[in-house]
Amino acid sequence: MGDHIVEMNHISKAFSGVKALDDVSFNLKAGEVMALLGENGAGKSTLMKVLSGVYTRDAGTVLIDGQPVDDLTPARAQSLGVAMIHQELNMCTHLSIAENIFLGREITRHGALADAEMNRLAREALSRLNIDLDPATVVGDISVSKQQMVEIAKALSVNARILVMDEPTSALTAREIEDLFAIIRKLKAEGHGIIYISHRLDELRHIVDRVTIMRDGRFITSMNFADTTMDEIVSHMVGREIKEKFPRIDSRRGRKIFEVKHLNAGKPVRNVGFSVYEGEILGIAGLMGAGRTEITRAIFGVDAKDSGELTLDDTPVVIRSPMDAIRAGIVLAPEDRKKDGLCTRLSIRENISLPNLDWIADRLGVVRGRTEQQTVAKAVADLSIRLASPEMNAGNLSGGNQQKVVVAKWLARTSRLVIFDEPTRGIDVAAKVEIYHLMNRLKQDGIGVVFVSSEMPELLGMADRIIVVCEGRITGELDARTATQNQILELAVAFDDKTNGAAA
Repeated sequence: MGDHIVEMNHISKAFSGVKALDDVSFNLKAGEVMALLGENGAGKSTLMKVLSGVYTRDAGTVLIDGQPVDDLTPARAQSLGVAMIHQELNMCTHLSIAENIFLGREITRHGALADAEMNRLAREALSRLNIDLDPATVVGDISVSKQQMVEIAKALSVNARILVMDEPTSALTAREIEDLFAIIRKLKAEGHGIIYISHRLDELRHIVDRVTIMRDGRFITSMNFADTTMDEIVSHMVGREIKEKFPRIDSRRGRKIFEVKHLNAGKPVRNVGFSVYEGEILGIAGLMGAGRTEITRAIFGVDAKDSGELTLDDTPVVIRSPMDAIRAGIVLAPEDRKKDGLCTRLSIRENISLPNLDWIADRLGVVRGRTEQQTVAKAVADLSIRLASPEMNAGNLSGGNQQKVVVAKWLARTSRLVIFDEPTRGIDVAAKVEIYHLMNRLKQDGIGVVFVSSEMPELLGMADRIIVVCEGRITGELDARTATQNQILELAVAFDDKTNGAAA
């Protein structure tokens, strides 16, 4: 590893008087992978947006290759070799791979786009990462993991030497994660500096050299990864010891709350059946693309059903739209919280109130201010949502707090079944535990809980029963207390041993 290619000293940044960064220092060497860790809202993304020129710092200095940089803008940062690959990929899905790589710096010849030359150069950038893709392919036709590889290729095409990766594995399969790690190792060997932001701490041992930890907008510590333990890292992140990673509670299984029979919704959902009982959390496992999310969307009425029967509290329910589901007492915290779960340009108050206007507003449709205020205050307090004011835009919250707002709006009303689709994706260790406690509370209150997750340890740690989905069908059911990851994987790839489904 070489000299420092990034030095950030005593950086401060405030928004509307609230300090997001308070005297933070950070450095990165050439040829190393630095993990930047902290809870949601710790200031990690804000610090990186200062480095990439998105935000202007209020105080402090930034040095790149030992040279002070005073006028850091996105264009200036890019010219100095800084590239940030965001968790929510910034791709134009209707354009080709080559067009995305050269977006904003298109090559022209005689007033026309030089498509052949851009395709050639894009192919060279992809080949450098051992990515076998046709540059003319439309980005919307490739997987999220491949889109991420294209983002990395785009960064390298502008000679980026400092790569910031924000939650790069949140939507990847195990095989795709290995492919990404191979690329990271290659870039490291070539002398690139990589800043790696992730809440999946188990990944760190595969690629990370050092860790820098932030908490509440402040620098806490920096250390060699080999010289610390995971427990020490978590303790520094949250400021206390997390005694129990998966705080599952045992409850007596009660009566059946919800039942699905012979549910079909196109190819992704094929003859699915299962039941949910009081006093339990039902986990849904499966590989990416297996149909887990599609099952939840069909139940909630987002996607049209071809056939199937739904029963809630022994009463048949017909759900043709999300409004039908909400009225029946079935709610969904979706996988993509920004796209499907939040109105990011509206305030937290408005997000919590919107699905509850049927009882927050009076008969004339006028919002009852006191009722709304009490509802929002209770939701914020119950879920420990960190915010400066309920009037701030939901889009300005950290990922973990955004997830809490998604859940809060449903808990403000009386629901019988709560479906969580990847509720802990992209949130920190402490926020995960809060979500787990929330699921436990619902379980103890006799509310049905369905929990979709790509992380097998949390399914095994929090669910009571697990059903496994493969190619749109349920291939088996397991007792989470005795099941193993290998058993889940065997069912998740059981292409030749599918059952037509019902876990009762």
